[in-house]
Amino acid sequence: MNDTKNTTKYFVLMIIAMLLWGVAWTAGKVAAQHSNAQVAAFWRYGISFIALLPVIWYLKTPLKTDKIGFLYMLLAGLLTSLFNYLFFAGLSHGQAGYGGTMVTALAPIFTYLMSITLLGTKISRMQVIALSIGIFGALILLRVPYEGLGFLNIESSYFLECAVVWAVVTILSQKAAPRANPMFYTLVVFAIAGFTNMIFALPHHPFDFSAYDSTFWATIIFIGVLPGTFSTALFFLSASKVGAHRTGVFMFIVPVGATFSSWVVYGENIALSTVIGCLLAFLAVFLFNMKRKV
Repeated sequence: MNDTKNTTKYFVLMIIAMLLWGVAWTAGKVAAQHSNAQVAAFWRYGISFIALLPVIWYLKTPLKTDKIGFLYMLLAGLLTSLFNYLFFAGLSHGQAGYGGTMVTALAPIFTYLMSITLLGTKISRMQVIALSIGIFGALILLRVPYEGLGFLNIESSYFLECAVVWAVVTILSQKAAPRANPMFYTLVVFAIAGFTNMIFALPHHPFDFSAYDSTFWATIIFIGVLPGTFSTALFFLSASKVGAHRTGVFMFIVPVGATFSSWVVYGENIALSTVIGCLLAFLAVFLFNMKRKV
């Protein structure tokens, strides 16, 4: 009975965490419009790093890894800083709902393709079918059947690059998992990403607090503390309690938060191609993971 209650509790918390990750796309667009991509990128992970410190202390997280583990952290941190910049740059040009849906749907597909081609991951015939569905969904998401190579515009290109970079970060996280506690890994990645983004933000005077209005500070603190620290901590905690394969499915909720919040704040309309492509990509990820558990 207690196990059922605990599982339900973590499921509810995961739904909240994923909705917050989705809302972060809309909040990120607000922050980018009230500053610039460089400053917003720095403060996002700078705030997340500071907010994560008491969580690390409370959970008594072991702060140790080996040289190879630190190398994975370094690479992941540098790539996360790149993702962070692309995130805000894309939002300054494109729609938050489309970006949140596109990146969440495409990143798992790219991750699987990279695992197969670069790491030699073996897959079954059913998994090949699942990936084919995912690739078809990606093409629809990119509107290729309707616009050809029209997806290579400034809006979609940033989000496409986000998905590719995040796929590499995901693989690095998987490689580092046996070498460091996930929360410690996250702390170091946040620190490296924040420091790297700070270097590029310095010409824009990120520490001139009066240069940016209250809307920017409210949204960037929201992104850094809730989607950044709170949701990340909940994700890792829930993964340890109910299993990574079960928590991974909750990523499908992220576009719900992104599309709904972008509709409320900006009145963004959701294209049918986005819905169909997203559903096909999610179906592919679901089938791929279901097959792995058999």
